[in-house]
Amino acid sequence: MRTESNEMGNVMAEFHVAEIFESINGEGRFAGELASFVRLKGCNLHCSYCDTAWACTGDASCQVVTEEQICRRVLDSGIRRVTLTGGEPLAHPEIEVLLKRLSEEESLQVEIETNGSIPIRPFRHYKNSPSFTIDYKLPGSGMEEHMCDENFRGITSADTVKFVVSHRADLERAEQVMTEYSLSDRCAVFFSPVFGLIEPVEIVEFLRERCLNGVKLQLQLHKFIWDSQTRGV
Repeated sequence: MRTESNEMGNVMAEFHVAEIFESINGEGRFAGELASFVRLKGCNLHCSYCDTAWACTGDASCQVVTEEQICRRVLDSGIRRVTLTGGEPLAHPEIEVLLKRLSEEESLQVEIETNGSIPIRPFRHYKNSPSFTIDYKLPGSGMEEHMCDENFRGITSADTVKFVVSHRADLERAEQVMTEYSLSDRCAVFFSPVFGLIEPVEIVEFLRERCLNGVKLQLQLHKFIWDSQTRGV
């Protein structure tokens, strides 16, 4: 929906933002680095282990803001990295408007965290192209049937694929997908445990057993620094 005009008379889009905050990246290629997080409301999937389900429902609380307001908040933070997350940011009907606006700021480095169900190719054409952290939803999520495999054909070295594992069967499936698309030769690959469902040592033992070179175990840093239910971190 586009209803608001800026001072130049241009009509701007509206975004339902569950939260905007500054913190460190808790996971992915840029884990430990500062970022401005823009969490958009809503998601097209319902993963069994979702830790941001509060932001995914139709009645979730949110701010309604324009792309210019989001960009201004990010620039005012002084932090160069921007992480668009959710929910599922690519499902937002006006996401291309926001990406275009952010790409106009050469100082910003944009990362998109996506659940893997939506083609990323249409969002690569900006002059300051974003990097993608793409989930592959394994059987334990209950959402594997929704995965968009074509994303793996166009993946680049700037992107990341993340497998969130619940149990041994998930580890075995992650290895199959990684091998089928030669992911470890083409992008960063992470295996991450569902918090509280599988012990990290089991993932380490699997990596060693299968000699999975090029794969990194990753724990969600923010859940060790803050309570696992804390928002805005």
